Amino acid sequence: MKIAVIGGGASGLTAAIAAARNGAEVTICEKLNRVGKKILATGNGRCNYTNMNLSKECYHSNNLNFVDEVMKFFNLDKTLVFFEDLGILPYVDESGKVYPNSLQASSVLDVLRYELKRHKVKEVTDFNVTALRKSKDKFSIIGNDTITADRVILATGGKASPQLGSDGKGYELAKSLGHEIIEPFPALVQLKLSGKYFKRIAGIKFDGIVKAYAGDRLIREEEGEILFTDYGISGPPILQVSRKVIEELNKKNKPFLNIDMFPGYSKLKLYDILQDRFRRINYKTIEESMIGFINKKLIPVVFYEAGFEDLNKICGKLNKKEIYKIIEILKEWKFEVIGHNSWQQAQSTAGGIKLSEVNPKTLESLKVKGLYFAGEILDVDGDCGGFNLQWAWSSGYTAGYFSSLE
Repeated sequence: MKIAVIGGGASGLTAAIAAARNGAEVTICEKLNRVGKKILATGNGRCNYTNMNLSKECYHSNNLNFVDEVMKFFNLDKTLVFFEDLGILPYVDESGKVYPNSLQASSVLDVLRYELKRHKVKEVTDFNVTALRKSKDKFSIIGNDTITADRVILATGGKASPQLGSDGKGYELAKSLGHEIIEPFPALVQLKLSGKYFKRIAGIKFDGIVKAYAGDRLIREEEGEILFTDYGISGPPILQVSRKVIEELNKKNKPFLNIDMFPGYSKLKLYDILQDRFRRINYKTIEESMIGFINKKLIPVVFYEAGFEDLNKICGKLNKKEIYKIIEILKEWKFEVIGHNSWQQAQSTAGGIKLSEVNPKTLESLKVKGLYFAGEILDVDGDCGGFNLQWAWSSGYTAGYFSSLE
């Protein structure tokens, strides 16, 4: 049986291995000059390939039961064994993220490619697929050349990081065969905020809490290292909340963020600290009084945002109300979200192939016999922390295994 895998990313490589292990003759069609480039960029070059805290709650989709079904077939334990059998010793950090012990993403790609070679999987690179057609029981994959196959696995990714190969072409191929696409949008991406001081505070990092709201409704809360940028805000907690925030933006709502720069302190505790501080150095200006307390570049901005105009005001003269105005910014700095960065910066894609048109047990199309899907092209996306790669391995292995059964 001849199987063509369109897309040589994480899910495509796994699908090819699973199919080849079942005895299929497999060809990978990859548009870039080599397979697996996106794998090399994951986990800041270290490849956070799964997470010990895996559950369907770490995913977003119009059908989380679909995700659950796929994860049952190729679960966390099977993933760890799969990679250990290929030579990857897992290193688990304190948060449950799993990396190769080498802390090199190239290790993961290398062992996958060795396995492809062992099973004589053919890699056709620089192959830009322009059309996918089915006639009788055969598929034609049309690009620089025409490749024929008995079955096809569409593993082209979504639209995130197009420079690494995923430009949304797979959606067009699926639509040409009658599939419906849930409108894709960037997930795990930096957010653009309304405000006039970002160029002054760009580059400032701190450990904080971000709460994302749509009106009065809290839509997500995350904690970790937050980074101010010249356009708004970034950092792992921001990427985590971005998906829900962009969903609200797409609905023409006006989501906003509340940033807590002192998560370890209550407002009352901060008041006691600041009151004592201003009493001890009561001769200093308010600007001078905050040096050593917060980043120097933040000081004037915090006071302006709190409604102070004169930074030469003596801190010993601040009253309770004025101190609480400062605390309000330190604990609940509010920012309206006005946009997000582009597909170039996004780490994953929300939306994709409508899941009601795909068999959750096999990942075969319910519209076109012999057509299978794997990875980010489907309407499934995960949180930061190895969950998107886990989806790639699980869906890839499922599609590869079932597509290669007679």
